[in-house]
Amino acid sequence: MSGTNSPEAVKKLLENMQSDLRALSLECRKKFPPVKEAAESGIIKVKTIAARNTEILAALKENSSEVVQPFLMGCGTKEPKITQLCLAAIQRLMSHEVVSETAAGNIINMLWQLMENSLEELKLLQTVLVLLTTSTVVHDEALSKAIVLCFRLHFTKDNITNNTAAATVRQVVTVVFERMVAEDERHRDIVEQPVLVQANSNRRSVSTLRPCAKDAYMLFQDLCQLVNADAPYWLVGMTEMTRTFGLELLESVLNDFPQVFLQHQEFSFLLKERVCPLVIKLFSPNIKFRQGSSASSSPAPVEKPYFPICMRLLRVVSVLIKQFYSLLVTECEIFLSLLVKFLDADKPQWLRAVAVESIHRLCVQPQLLRSFCQSYDMKQHSTKVFRDIVNALGSFIQSLFLVPPTGNTAAANQAGNNNVGGPVSAPASTGMLGIGGGVTLLPAFEYRGTWIPILTITVQGSAKATYLEMLDKVEPPTIPEGYAMSVAFHCLLDLVRGITSMIEGELGEVETECQTTTEAASSPTQSSEQQELQSTSDQLDTEIVSRAVWEEMVNACWCGLLAALSLLLDASTDEAATENILKAELTMAALCGRLGLVTSRDAFITAICKGSLPPHYALTVLNATTAATLSSKSYSIQGQSVMMISPSSESHQQVVAVGQPLAVQPQGTVMLTSKNIQCMRTLLNLAHCHGAVLGTSWQLVLATLQVLTTAVMTDLPVISNILSRLFESSQYLDDVSLHHLINALCSLSLEAMDMAYGNNKEPSLFAVAKLLETGLVNMHRIEILWRPLTGHLLEVCQHPNSRMREWGAEALTSLIKAGLTFNHDPPLSQNQRLQLLLLNPLKEMSSINHPDIRLKQLECVLQILQSQGDSLGPGWPLALGVMGAIRNDQGESLIRTAFQCLQLVVTDFLPTMPCTCLQIVVDVAGSFGLHNQELNISLTSIGLLWNISDYFFQRGEIIEKELNKEEAAQQKQAEEKGVVLNRPFHPAPPFDCLWLCLYAKLGELCVDPRPAVRKSAGQTLFSTIGAHGTLLQHSTWHTVIWKVLFHLLDRVRESSTTADKEKIESGGGNILIHHSRDTAEKQWAETWVLTLAGVARIFNTRRYLLQPLGDFSRAWDVLLDHIQSAALSKNNEVSLAALKSFQEILQIVSPVRDSDKPETPPAVNVPVPVLIGSISGPGLSRPFVRTDSIGERLGRYSSSEPPIVTDELEDLNLWWAAWNTWYRIGSESTKPPITFDKLTFIPSQPFLTALIQIFPALYQHIKTGFNMDDLQKLGVILHSAVSVPISSDASPFILPSYTEAVLTSLQEAVLTALDVLQKAICIGPENMQIMYPAIFDQLLAFVEFSCKPPQYGQLETKHIANAKYNQIQLFAPAEWVALNYVPFAERSLEVVVDLYQKTACHKAVVNEKVLQNIIKTLRVPLSLKYSCPSESTWKLAVSSLLKVLSIGLPVARQHASSGKFDSMWPELASTFEDFLFTKSIPPDNLSIQEFQRNESIDVEVVQLISTEILPYANFIPKEFVGQIMTMLNKGSIHSQSSSFTEAEIDIRLREEFSKMCFETLLQFSFSNKVTTPQEGYISRMALSVLLKRSQDVLHRYIEDERLSGKCPLPRQQVTEIIFVLKAVSTLIDSLKKTQPENVDGNTWAQVIALYPTLVECITCSSSEVCSALKEALVPFKDFMQPPASKVQNGES
Repeated sequence: MSGTNSPEAVKKLLENMQSDLRALSLECRKKFPPVKEAAESGIIKVKTIAARNTEILAALKENSSEVVQPFLMGCGTKEPKITQLCLAAIQRLMSHEVVSETAAGNIINMLWQLMENSLEELKLLQTVLVLLTTSTVVHDEALSKAIVLCFRLHFTKDNITNNTAAATVRQVVTVVFERMVAEDERHRDIVEQPVLVQANSNRRSVSTLRPCAKDAYMLFQDLCQLVNADAPYWLVGMTEMTRTFGLELLESVLNDFPQVFLQHQEFSFLLKERVCPLVIKLFSPNIKFRQGSSASSSPAPVEKPYFPICMRLLRVVSVLIKQFYSLLVTECEIFLSLLVKFLDADKPQWLRAVAVESIHRLCVQPQLLRSFCQSYDMKQHSTKVFRDIVNALGSFIQSLFLVPPTGNTAAANQAGNNNVGGPVSAPASTGMLGIGGGVTLLPAFEYRGTWIPILTITVQGSAKATYLEMLDKVEPPTIPEGYAMSVAFHCLLDLVRGITSMIEGELGEVETECQTTTEAASSPTQSSEQQELQSTSDQLDTEIVSRAVWEEMVNACWCGLLAALSLLLDASTDEAATENILKAELTMAALCGRLGLVTSRDAFITAICKGSLPPHYALTVLNATTAATLSSKSYSIQGQSVMMISPSSESHQQVVAVGQPLAVQPQGTVMLTSKNIQCMRTLLNLAHCHGAVLGTSWQLVLATLQVLTTAVMTDLPVISNILSRLFESSQYLDDVSLHHLINALCSLSLEAMDMAYGNNKEPSLFAVAKLLETGLVNMHRIEILWRPLTGHLLEVCQHPNSRMREWGAEALTSLIKAGLTFNHDPPLSQNQRLQLLLLNPLKEMSSINHPDIRLKQLECVLQILQSQGDSLGPGWPLALGVMGAIRNDQGESLIRTAFQCLQLVVTDFLPTMPCTCLQIVVDVAGSFGLHNQELNISLTSIGLLWNISDYFFQRGEIIEKELNKEEAAQQKQAEEKGVVLNRPFHPAPPFDCLWLCLYAKLGELCVDPRPAVRKSAGQTLFSTIGAHGTLLQHSTWHTVIWKVLFHLLDRVRESSTTADKEKIESGGGNILIHHSRDTAEKQWAETWVLTLAGVARIFNTRRYLLQPLGDFSRAWDVLLDHIQSAALSKNNEVSLAALKSFQEILQIVSPVRDSDKPETPPAVNVPVPVLIGSISGPGLSRPFVRTDSIGERLGRYSSSEPPIVTDELEDLNLWWAAWNTWYRIGSESTKPPITFDKLTFIPSQPFLTALIQIFPALYQHIKTGFNMDDLQKLGVILHSAVSVPISSDASPFILPSYTEAVLTSLQEAVLTALDVLQKAICIGPENMQIMYPAIFDQLLAFVEFSCKPPQYGQLETKHIANAKYNQIQLFAPAEWVALNYVPFAERSLEVVVDLYQKTACHKAVVNEKVLQNIIKTLRVPLSLKYSCPSESTWKLAVSSLLKVLSIGLPVARQHASSGKFDSMWPELASTFEDFLFTKSIPPDNLSIQEFQRNESIDVEVVQLISTEILPYANFIPKEFVGQIMTMLNKGSIHSQSSSFTEAEIDIRLREEFSKMCFETLLQFSFSNKVTTPQEGYISRMALSVLLKRSQDVLHRYIEDERLSGKCPLPRQQVTEIIFVLKAVSTLIDSLKKTQPENVDGNTWAQVIALYPTLVECITCSSSEVCSALKEALVPFKDFMQPPASKVQNGES
């Protein structure tokens, strides 16, 4: 007030006062003298005061009652002019604050009177106002009177006065409260003891309040009373009052002076106890009222809501909530619930509009909303107020679409026929729509025909109400269409904006604080640490609390928001509105994402996604997710079920993009509207800016983008640009978010895969392409996403749809290649784990069967090899594994590509890879050998194995060193872990293991089903072992023999024996197969041959290495066993080859013993080829030379290990094992089968020959222990071997024609064997010689073959030894042909004779009756004679018999006494008998010369008897002599063959023979040497028998002749008589030659007695008989002598 205190102002005041008084006295001069006087005294008083006091104003105030008096009196005159003058003067005094309390009271009383008289009403109001505003002197009763005065003036008839009074009241009320505030301000620094107010204290207890506060309290209390239509306590004198004005006043106080109520308990009490109940009471008509319900529905008539009160109540409520929420928690809950109710569809439209405006006011105060949430929604039994508000807004918006607003008459008419609340089915009136192309002109919402314009009502973020401000309106206003909707819409937007900015701000603070505290906490200072930790934990607690609030807020509002926003989005036809809605949805989604509220986040995103898609576009991912997250697609809002709005088909949107739909969609094209595009932009924006919080909802986003990319990529380059940037920006996401993105892409891709099943449409490759992009841009941290990324792509690679697969593989291989070429930190060469990780999916691809994928995989490997081959390092096993994983059934091109990779590796990369991988290379190369798709690949891979072995050989030392180092490391690791080191062929050294793996692989290939592969592998295997075997450690040979070679032999044997015998027609294509290979069995035979030969060769050439190994003899046995089973296989090729291998291993010379060694150090021994006794025989005619002696052993064993000498005994065991094998082969192979049919196997001649040819060599080694049993065994085999027949088709090549007496090679071999044996016996010790008889037996058995070819079991053979044929009939019906055994038997016979000549005197030969056996054997051919298969046989037999006897008989005589030859004699007798009197008939074609030659042989025999036997009759058993005599006797009578022609008969009667017999007989019979009478008797007997028989024959002949008449007699009889006649003549001749003294007289008598009979025969008719008779009669002339002397002689 400095202006009124200055001296100038005071001076002016005094002047004015005086002039006022003067004016007053002037005016009242006539009418009102008392006033005039008072005025004049007043002037004097003023002057006096001014003169006396320095503080003029204070003095004035002190005397103010007196100073004011004149003016008050002036007012009392009720004269307008005077009153106005007085009031102006009083006001001037007031404005200078010179009115005392008393004066003020007087003034107010005076004003009251004026008021009651209705004078100068406006001036009154002005005066009151000045009085109250300039000073605080008026209070308590005076104040209340002043206020009442203003109120009274408000209710006058004059409008101007009313309004002025209203304004004055408002100002006065404000002043009262401002004073209180000032008073508080003054007392603020004075600390008082607050007086506790009792909770139930009386409303009048204001004793605690200071004066101004008390006034304010009383005023506020009375305002409440007045609004409540009760009598005021303090404002005495009120006559009338309106509620509307009262409410306005309450509102202004509450709004302007909240601190008063918050700081003073008394006021708080008023709020709680008076204001709130009042508000609630006044609201009641609005709550109960329902629009459209009839009066009858309730018994009492319902009071209608009254707009002015209702609207003011809402304003009060807004203030209460805004300012005193913390005081009135419970009351606010009621108010808010009421607000929500006012939005109901059955409330009047204006009520809903003001309610929505009130709610808007709340929505722009996020902190307030937060408080609601904390106080209600988060409390257990409280109403969920915040949620209800949001839901109510949603419901409200929805109801506006469903129920036409009453303000809109057109719509109301349409809705007339519908139930209230039902959807409007009638189409929107065309007036609402624009004209062009269905695009609305106004921004509006349109949904199912309901069109609602959008009005611009407020600036974002401020709640500027329209109807809450209509304080002058009494009638409810008409609400323009769209107003309520627009406000509600803004409520939503502001709500979202407020909540999100608030929460995100707080979140940001928390995050930065966390960072700073963690940084601080990690600082090393000890002292601050604990306090830091403490603060951290506090922060955590507060954060947890705040987070709970944030989450609750979001959880409470998201459902309602989403339902409302979705509906609005769908209905929006205005781009700006759409943008706002989308922005709200986006910010909510991002917020939910940041808070980790997955369900709500996904729901918002789903909404945006749905908006991006055309209507009815079925996107499974959206439906599925929504269903999963929301359990059903409807959210419940205020008990109503609100369906998620799906886009309405009638949306009037221009189509801006057209594209192809995804495979799953039925419709032909995808139509996108501009709204779809807008949504899509939002979606992209969301993904771009908030990718980090999307988490699992990436799936929704991507699923939608996928649909859109297919549709719009071409049409909208901008969007496609953003899309590609989106995936580029994934490099800025944190790891977790990146994982979510990858997972979503994977799920999306899985969907695409599902759709592509059984669908021939183009599949969606969006996800796969984006996975690839994401992988490529995140290559710097590829490790964290590699597994899920590649894992999924591998699944894509397995898809049946080829296009899908192809993309999967393309993406996967691109990623792998990119990963390997990327410049990682640290580089891959130092980060092996990462390298393996990157390569791993390549390996995984191997489990996929689709050839196109495998081709991609292999091409990738090829490219990696070409670009990174040198640096693959630990990745080699993977790369090789991929090549090796190609299976047989995977097609030629795949195998070829894989093989190409392998070839590249073998040619270029072997030196660069770790040596530990070499074994894998071997395995892989081997596996290609086993592929049967392409023969060339198999063969080439065997070549590769050879190259690899060569590489091992050349770099052996380096490889060995590296492998040993590796081995040591692994061993150490294994020991640490406590496990055993496990690798193949352990414990051989690692380098040897490598070789063994190579051998083992080749071994597997040796049993491949294809012959060419087996052959090639076999040759390679044996070449490799041959060429490089010297590198192996000595001990490893053990493994080579047992695990490689014998294992291989076992498998080959097994396959060969089970191979198919079916004929193979052709070798595929036009390849012809030779008949020797036209069955699987024959092809396997070749393999068996090759393998066995290879192993045998190794045993032969590496004997010096193998023999020192501990179990050589066991290995030898196994080898022999294999040789045996091969030899006994039913295949000529195999069996013969087995024997060749047998021969080969028998060539081994035993090692030189020390004593025989030259005196040179062992290392320098010059290799001397050792010649081994050669074996003749097919294919074995060359001598074997051993060259690989010590020279080859230099290598590893040079100085350290001289060859170990095996002891003699072990060597011998080996040879005996060989002998046993030989015996088993022999006995098994030659044993005849039990039954025969077409398929019976009979060993071939070459086989048998080879078998027998082995014996001599073998025998050299075992002769020392060779005993009788062994000989027996040998004999059996030789015998059986010779007995085997030949098949008829082979015979022309083996059998000599019958005329050539040639032996087959088999027979040669058999004889050779026996020859070797007998020579050995010959020079051998005494005990060996007992074997002679056995050899004889054997040979004699062969001799028998000449007449009785051996039987081979039950086999029927065709004998070719038929004398009539020289040539074999090739197509004989018999399958088998027995050999021509004659030459063999004959040769054997020669050998026997030869041998006997040498050994006749030998004890064993004598004891074992060899001679008897020879005779017994010869008896057979001799007795057959002409029936012998070959004529030469019996002739040889005779000559042999003669030779043998010439040697043997003397021996026999020598041993006569011992009886060892006793049994021989009868045998000999029988032999002579059978030969000389053979039953066989000479052949018809026998020439005379032949016959004579044969006869001379018979004669020779008789001569032998006469020279060698008869002279020694004394030493010979009597019976034998008797038998000889009888024989001679028989021979002396002509015996003849009955087959002769008559012409030849004279020659054919063996005259010479008969003569010889007679002569011998006679010579012996009548020899004077007869020692015993018995002998003589025998000879005489013999003669008499002969003569007697002659007599009989002649008699019978004569008889028959007589009876037969003219008929000729039978041929035999004629022959017989001729014979007898010749015998007689011969006998007589013989008798003449014999010395007379030897002839018995009796004999003569018998001879002469024949004569008459002979004479009788003369009558016969046969000329032959006659001529014979003539010859018989002629000798009788010698008997024509004088009888006397003859008698004399006879007697003497």
